[in-house]
Amino acid sequence: MLYRKMPKTGDELSILGFGCMRLPMADGQIDEPRAIAQIRSAIDSGVNYVDTAWPYHGGASEPLLGRALQDGYRERVRIATKLPTWLINTREDMDRYLNAQLERLGTDHIDYYLVHALDGPAWDAIKAQGICEFLDQAKKDGRIVNAGFSFHGLPEDFSRIVDGYPWVFCQIQYNYLDQQYQAGTAGLQYAASKGLGVVIMEPLRGGNLGLAAAPPAVAAIWDEAKTRRTPVEWALRWVWNHPEVTVVLSGMNEETHIAQNLAIAGEAHAGSLTVEELELVERAGKKYQELMQVGCTGCAYCMPCPAGVKIPICFDFFNKMHMFGNVEEAKFMYIAFVSGITGSGEPGFASQCVACGECLDKCPQHIAIPEMMERVAAEMEGPDFQARVAGIKEHFKTGLK
Repeated sequence: MLYRKMPKTGDELSILGFGCMRLPMADGQIDEPRAIAQIRSAIDSGVNYVDTAWPYHGGASEPLLGRALQDGYRERVRIATKLPTWLINTREDMDRYLNAQLERLGTDHIDYYLVHALDGPAWDAIKAQGICEFLDQAKKDGRIVNAGFSFHGLPEDFSRIVDGYPWVFCQIQYNYLDQQYQAGTAGLQYAASKGLGVVIMEPLRGGNLGLAAAPPAVAAIWDEAKTRRTPVEWALRWVWNHPEVTVVLSGMNEETHIAQNLAIAGEAHAGSLTVEELELVERAGKKYQELMQVGCTGCAYCMPCPAGVKIPICFDFFNKMHMFGNVEEAKFMYIAFVSGITGSGEPGFASQCVACGECLDKCPQHIAIPEMMERVAAEMEGPDFQARVAGIKEHFKTGLK
């Protein structure tokens, strides 16, 4: 296992972190014996950063991790979990959730505590509710050690959140397809320039970039490489090639995947890919882009939409569904992020489009946005849509009683 230092603290963290959002399942529940064995095996192999959150697995992830870290494993890892911003209404709520998380995890402190799923509006709201005072107090009394945030917003909001509090670290989505998406490469570099450690989520885009059966056009590019690697190794090595990256999270739930990721994490030094290899990855990324149904770059020039449609996010999950074929996950994430459950609280579904046309002159890609929104709504929503929205809201809204 390779390790990198958290810049502000010198804390040595495994470059591979264990993500507890997609644990193995059996009969609709976490397969607890298998999940615990997987987590402990990863720790025995050198992983010392484990990431969870309040809503993962409908609230079952944190308690499961707490049980996995018994028998001496707690002392061997840094726990990362997250304050569910969308459930916070008052300053007092912040303490209530943190204290509940400490109990669920069976610990007296959280090593890396994140303000979850921030975008610009969510940051403005939680800041007005007293998040800075809360983090200061929780660090002072020892309930948390290091404060950070995870980001799911527009690029222009990232830097002001970075500058809005003395964070130790941040967590962003980053992979070779998402170099300009959300925080992107510019955000990675900005955070690093401010001394923040950067934890990466979705390095494989929900596992899709690691599929053994890559699209034929992409597989043909990988076949050109002098050093043969699997798609998952290309994707992970590309992220770890960036020296600004501290930890890469992987939602591992298959023993073979864990072994594969551990092997890669023992060799993936920053700057180890050659110029030719980096060019190969760029070509693979461009080929994936060609497979997209909508040529949206996520620039958000089309925003705000008068009808409230979250245009770039709608297109993002629509593209993912068509690029990778994982229909159910794409539809789940579409609802989770477009419904407002994890962000500003206002829905922005494709079906809200009224074809006013205001976005058309703003789009530098000249996308026929209203026409495409009809297609997105037809394919991503459908007749049982409201029932699915209600179910996913329940999944995320499981709060304290």
